[in-house]
Amino acid sequence: MDTPREKAQDPQIKDRAERKKKQARSRFGLSRSSSLFRLFAVLGPGLIAANAGNDAGGIATFSQAGASYQYSLLWALAISGFCLAIVQEMCARMGTVTGKGLADLIREQFGVRWTALAMLALLIANTGVTVSEFLGIAAAVQVLANNPQTPLQVVAIC
Repeated sequence: MDTPREKAQDPQIKDRAERKKKQARSRFGLSRSSSLFRLFAVLGPGLIAANAGNDAGGIATFSQAGASYQYSLLWALAISGFCLAIVQEMCARMGTVTGKGLADLIREQFGVRWTALAMLALLIANTGVTVSEFLGIAAAVQVLANNPQTPLQVVAIC
């Protein structure tokens, strides 16, 4: 049973909750149904994934490739960026619709052997990324120390 005091507080609680919703919406000027909000919802995972590649190993690789090849491989950037966007969008749709990860979907569709092969390829790619991270860090330490003989072991310990 509600006492008169509880009945009087109930509308006040609802009013506070509605005010908070209005404040949060008006702060950014976006509601969930706005087209800009939907655009950010679609682009969000891709922007995060794209910025994940801008690390020490990536910057070192990008600068070395740019110094070596200059603009001659610029066409490959456009093609690979387009392909990356397609793959990212397909994986995001599959994950949203099914609620499962890529490995689960590969296992359901193609079996355990293909899943193991895909995960092995992922392991090899991630190992390469980790090695390039340490090489990028080592290159940065050599530049900052102004000594090209700075050993990689010092970087690995730090």
